[in-house]
Amino acid sequence: QAEKKYWKKFYTEFTNYLYEDCDCFDNYVGSNIKRLRAFFNYLNEERELNVGNFHKSFYAHNEEIEIITLLPEQLNFLIYNKEFEAALPDHLQKTKDMFVFGCTVALRVSDIFKLSTSNIESVNGKHYLKVISQKTNTFTRVVLPDYAMEIIHKYPKNKKTIFPEISNARFNLNIKSLIERTGWTDDRTKSRHRRGVPVAVYKNEKSKTPYRFCDLITSHTMRRTAITTMLCLNMPENLVRKISGHAPNSKEFFRYVQLSQRYMDTETEKMFDQLKSKELVA
Repeated sequence: QAEKKYWKKFYTEFTNYLYEDCDCFDNYVGSNIKRLRAFFNYLNEERELNVGNFHKSFYAHNEEIEIITLLPEQLNFLIYNKEFEAALPDHLQKTKDMFVFGCTVALRVSDIFKLSTSNIESVNGKHYLKVISQKTNTFTRVVLPDYAMEIIHKYPKNKKTIFPEISNARFNLNIKSLIERTGWTDDRTKSRHRRGVPVAVYKNEKSKTPYRFCDLITSHTMRRTAITTMLCLNMPENLVRKISGHAPNSKEFFRYVQLSQRYMDTETEKMFDQLKSKELVA
């Protein structure tokens, strides 16, 4: 009973410290609690140390963070609007190339940074990108459209990687600047959860300045945009999963399906609205 009381007190004080002193949100606190539970399971099962099962009462909060992606129309603008591209400074043109490429092939940013010409394969007049993911060690092979090959041909072939070297932090800053220049700067409400309760998050907490759409775009948006674009344009889910490397029962992938369904619902409703105006003229 004393040990049970001790661990209950520990859990309360530890989570209070993370929430109140460190201003952490549910996902971070939950990940720490899960690590603690895993460590106690290791002691019990692998090391055969009888430390009890009090850790099973450690509750890990979890929050679902909104997925931010570009719409197919926005991706089309970045790919094909040459006037916009010509107005960009050199460093943002390179960023746009990498961003568009990432929004096409659904790779993680770490894999895109390491791409080389050896990852490009030509078969019967078609070009393919073949990659083994650094994170999951899964093999991906996807056909490349003409605009993706045009991007690749822009850069010298004698370099170690296809795209110029850049840090992830600098790349993220460049992406935000790129999207800001498109004019996609509408205000976005951003919230996170503490103990299951939503808390509004601002770009500037003192002035309560909200985030803009361009502020929320990061390198992760590339992979998310590629997956949702494929789904929105009616590519079968099993093929999208094969390209993205998600498991069939992946909760994360199901969120992409839900997001693409909202887009398709909107487009379908537009079609029905147009149908209303198609009256028979005598």
